[in-house]
This record gives sequence, C-alpha cells and structure tokens, in this order.
Amino acid sequence: MAIDIKVPQLPESVADATVATWHVKPGDKVSRDQNLVDIETDKVVLEVVATDDGVMGDIIAEEGTTVGADEVIGKLEKADGSAAKAESKDDSKADKAEAKADQPAAKQASGSGEKLEVKVPQLPESVADATIATWHVKAGDAVTRDQNLVDIETDKVVLEVVAPADGVLAEIKFDEGATVGADDVIGIVEAGASAAADSSKADDAKEEATDEGDSEVAGPAVRRMLAENGLQVADVKGTGKGGRVTKEDVEKHLKDGSKKAEPAKAASTPTAVATGEREQKRVPMTRLRKTIAKRLLEAKNATAMLTTFNEVNMKPIMDLRSKYKDEFEKRHDTRLGFMGFYVKAVTEALKRFPEVNASIDGDDIVYHNYFDISIAVSTPRGLVTPVLRDTDKMSIADIENGIRDLALKGRDGKLTMEDMQGGNFTITNGGVFGSLLSTPILNPPQSAILGMHKIQDRPMAVDGKVEILPMMYLALSYDHRIIDGKESVGFLVTIKELLEDPQRLLLDI
Repeated sequence: MAIDIKVPQLPESVADATVATWHVKPGDKVSRDQNLVDIETDKVVLEVVATDDGVMGDIIAEEGTTVGADEVIGKLEKADGSAAKAESKDDSKADKAEAKADQPAAKQASGSGEKLEVKVPQLPESVADATIATWHVKAGDAVTRDQNLVDIETDKVVLEVVAPADGVLAEIKFDEGATVGADDVIGIVEAGASAAADSSKADDAKEEATDEGDSEVAGPAVRRMLAENGLQVADVKGTGKGGRVTKEDVEKHLKDGSKKAEPAKAASTPTAVATGEREQKRVPMTRLRKTIAKRLLEAKNATAMLTTFNEVNMKPIMDLRSKYKDEFEKRHDTRLGFMGFYVKAVTEALKRFPEVNASIDGDDIVYHNYFDISIAVSTPRGLVTPVLRDTDKMSIADIENGIRDLALKGRDGKLTMEDMQGGNFTITNGGVFGSLLSTPILNPPQSAILGMHKIQDRPMAVDGKVEILPMMYLALSYDHRIIDGKESVGFLVTIKELLEDPQRLLLDI
C-alpha cells in the first residue's frame, strides 16, 4: 500500500516552498519518523518524516522544485509490500551496473554510489546572482554529509553549501571567483565513494605522467604551466604528496629564477634605479565591497547630506559603569559597555523627533512607528550594518547582548538577510578605532546616522573653573530634504542631555 508524502502546512504569509534535499532514494528502506526530505521556505527549513516503516517509492518532486502546502512530493510503500519493490530495485541496479561495465573506463564512476549535484541555494530576495568565495575541499577529497563544501558570497551575506551525502567530491564545475545563479550546479559529489576512488585517480595521474615521459608526478594544469615557461617536470622540485609538483612549486621556481637573473641584468645595465622588492598585488573587489562602494556613492549623490556636531561629557556614564559594571555582568552575563546607553538615548530622541525616524519613498515621507536601529559592525569582509529591532522594548542588558551576538555573527560570516534588512537609523562608533571626529555617510534609505568618537580628556570651563573632563564629539549626518536644521540640532542636543544625565533614561524625562 502506497502512502503519500506531502508538503506540511507552511508558515503564515509563505505561499510556496522549495524541495531542498532528499535524504533517501527510491528503494531505500525507511523507518517511522525518519527524516525523508527537507523543505525550504523563505524563513525556515521544514523536515518531512516517514509516517510508517517501509520502502521509499517514487520521488515526484525532485530537489529544487517549487511546491505548495499539502502537495504530494513522493510515495512510501508500507513494509508489507516492500520486498517485491526492493527486489525490483536490486534488479534494476544490477542491470545498470552491467551497462556501466560495457562503457569505457573513463566514464565509469569511481565509487559505488550515485552522483549527486551540489547546487547554489535559493538566493535572498532582490539578489540576482552570487560569487563562489571559497572552496573548502578539492576535487577528489572525501566528504561527509552536511560538511561545508563551499562559501557562496552575495551582496549582503555568505551562504554555506553542504555535502548532500557521504562520499567524494568528484568534480568542481565553478572555481573561486565565478559568478553563479540560484540552483546552478557547481559541483558533483559521488555518494558512497571511498579511498579506492582516490587511489584510482592517483593511478590515473601516474599513468598520465608516465605517458608524458616525466619522472615526477604532475597534473595536466601543472604540465601546461611548465610547457608555457619552457620547463620540464624534472627541473622543479615537488613538495606535494609523493613528490608531486604543484602550481605553487612552479611559481616558486620561476620566482627564484628571476631573482638569480637580476644580478646579471644589473651588471649589464648601469642605470638601475630601484632597490629592494617593488611588488604589486591586484585583488578583485569582493561583492560586499563593491556593494558598499555603490551604496556610499548613491548616498553622496542622491541625498542633500549635511552634518552637525556637538560634544558630550561622558563622566556621568563612566562613573555609573565603574560603580555597577561588576554587578551588572554577574546578573546579566554580559559586560556593561557604552553602546547600551547610546542606543537607549537614540531611541528616546527618535520618539521626540519623528522626522529623524522617517524616510523618503518617491514623493512620500514614510514615518515609522517602530524603532529598529542599525549598528555598524566591522568584519573581515567589510563594514556591515545589522539591525537591532524594537529597541524601545529592550533593556540595556538586552541591547548589549544583542550587539555582542551581531558582532560575533559578523566576525564569523554568519549574518543572515533577516539580520541585515530594515533599520530606520544607524549608529557608527569610530571611537573604538581612535577616531576623534568624522562626518559619517548616510545608510540609504535612512535619513540620518549618528557618529560616536573617541573619549578624550580635555580642559572644559565648568561654573567659571577649568576642569579636565572625558569628552566625546557627536556627529549627526542627515538628509536635509526631510530633516531641517531645527530638528537635527534638537535631536543631537537631546542625545547629549540624556548621556550627560543618564537618570533621564530611567525617568523618561
């Protein structure tokens, strides 16, 4: 008796989903509650499990197919009818094995399993293509199921593509730096392949090297590189496994050769000018860096940007931190920093000046009645602005924890599209790098951005006397099309007053 395998009910506001990964093949034995297939939506990945013991029948919706709720995507044969089905599958596999035996040796699979496609996952909305950032394995390497094979970089986030099964990465179709689209096949994993595959590949490589008359092992790409430079394999010392010559070995050999040729060239050319190594390195911009450059230029060219400044006496907050930081950390398991105070002060100021919390959409002004603050975070890939949502409902401890989590995710490349989307106002803290003063650039479509800077002791006049106080400059860049000077200055003065008298944050005054 066949049982329908259906797509589960989808989350609210989700119209359809995609069949992401089948974990079983037709003919495989399955047990009750075993995960059969992953269904991917815009927000979550749903697991579809077996409702009974049996044998996997037909797969109706292949990986990558778009499906709706309750749609039948496969069939499950109950245990009582599984024997005949399994036998027919075994016969079919035997026929296929005999057919493969008749094919040329070059086309035979190196392992016993089937070849599974490694595909680019569904890209976030508004993202047309992506770039192959880093392959973590090489062709011929053994891989395990769910092992990260390659990082795919979009304009905003890095997506990880994992192995669909245990086996060997048989082929890489797109090298690092290549531009790919959603569902493009970028590699092939041979399921169930073992070390025998690697040894057969090594034997093939040795046979190729012998055919070429080389005494050392070298791949086709390396031999081509040697031929282009008029070299033989024997001329280069191999550092690879078993003395294999790699591209790096050839490049090092060529570089060493050019250095030896320099003294002779200098002797014959008395007008030598440069001394020491004068090298250049050309590296293509990452997609994130190109996107940052594009958005910064758009902000400069498409807005009437103006910056206003003020300064803050940070002594009250510093005294408050010194008094309560140890108790705060014990109670909330996070350190008490300055960003919690900054975000709370900005949120309160946004309540009082709704123009700063608004944005321009065509000929309309959109006023936001919620408070999502973008926090500029420096990552190895560049500056990103993940979002803290509903900051008006967060305590200082919640804010500190949220910023810490976003910073860690940014460092590890784990930020998602959901982390990056939205945001009504941005805070950037160049003071952590020693910046004393700056004019931050807007983060479109937002209308304003606040720059915090280095806290530095300066002599200040207080009640007719000179005191040394820890002062910090504030810089508010804003779009003059929507925010007038009165609102911008009032907004910045409000932040100054709240930071210089933090009790106001608690009393809401």
